[in-house]
Amino acid sequence: MLAEDNYLLREGVRLLLAETDELELVATAGDYDALLRAVEAHQPDVVLTDIRMPPTGTDEGIRAAQHLRETHPGVGVVVLSQYVEPEYALALLGEGTRGRAYLLKEHVGDLDQLLRAVHAVAEGGSMLDPKVVDALVSARSTRPSLLDRLTPREAEVLAHIATGQTNAAIAADLFLTERAVEKHINAIFSKLALSDEADAHKRVRAVLLFLEAQAP
Repeated sequence: MLAEDNYLLREGVRLLLAETDELELVATAGDYDALLRAVEAHQPDVVLTDIRMPPTGTDEGIRAAQHLRETHPGVGVVVLSQYVEPEYALALLGEGTRGRAYLLKEHVGDLDQLLRAVHAVAEGGSMLDPKVVDALVSARSTRPSLLDRLTPREAEVLAHIATGQTNAAIAADLFLTERAVEKHINAIFSKLALSDEADAHKRVRAVLLFLEAQAP
């Protein structure tokens, strides 16, 4: 289902989704309360939601994602935003990256990217817009951080992990072997003191440390 208070954008996304037979749009909503009612009524696999909607026009999309994690943990959420703000990404991913994606509205016309985000959260994965990662890196704080222990290559690998890429995708982007990527990731976990974490949590914790370190 799609939640967006701007009628023109809502219709634009609806028409865009109509171009593919991979998805069925079961409902639309224009505010926070209507979003929650539509989820109850239609039980969608994925919610595409604007980050700011009535009634307050602040962070309804983030709050909806947090609420649905408790009430409908199997529903994936893709937050659409025009804002490259570290605090929004941290708020969305702070309780876990499973089934959550943050995508900039400037890319919403890219059907392939939108479909990747929808499929990722539907399968329990995550996705972070590469531009958001770039902005986080450029806004990096000068305060001491565990990330200072990483080599430039390890920091680069961690930035790619934060976008939700697999080891194979990272290897292809950085012209490395998958084995080399695995070695870098193991070094990252060790330097970030994550070696004792459960395997399923290491990647999430590493991404959260990365995002926290970049927040101004």
